Amino acid sequence: MRVITGRFKGVPLTTPRSETRPTTDRTKEAMFSRLDSTGILAGARVLDLFGGTGALGIEALSRGANELTVVEASGPAAKLIAHTLTALRHNPAWEPAMSARIVHAKAERYAAKAKVSEPFDVVLIDPPYAFSTADCERLLCDLTARDLVAHDGMIVLERSVRTERPEAPAGWQITDARDYGETAVYTYRAQ
Repeated sequence: MRVITGRFKGVPLTTPRSETRPTTDRTKEAMFSRLDSTGILAGARVLDLFGGTGALGIEALSRGANELTVVEASGPAAKLIAHTLTALRHNPAWEPAMSARIVHAKAERYAAKAKVSEPFDVVLIDPPYAFSTADCERLLCDLTARDLVAHDGMIVLERSVRTERPEAPAGWQITDARDYGETAVYTYRAQ
């Protein structure tokens, strides 16, 4: 597994053995092509929930984001992400204005309790397929009600196509929904 494109193109990403379900390159490329087309990643603050390998957040950094916070509950996966972020800081493409950190916590707890100095421009959510639709909706509500997402920001949620579509939180709407094989990707923006 590697970074697809951008300043860190080709950088390998270490994958935990069986704890994660990494996003396929096809899905990742489609998601990020849509994000790139909006221009939202340039200088963005990005939150990657259910980090797994950190691939989604690192792809955002590679494509122009300046700040990344990855939240991962698994200790071994969080250590691998930390190792990858340390390696990126030593990459010649790393810029002084960039920052990246790993938070070892459950995504739901982070969304319900975190205090941030300013909201995130992009939130990437890739929960395990077993994560219920009701839990997704609660997570979306916590993120938006607690102003963790900028009003002009975007939330991108990845789910199994076999699960129900999570409803948008109050004041937000689903602006795009696409299926890529087994994966459904929903984009949420404020109304």
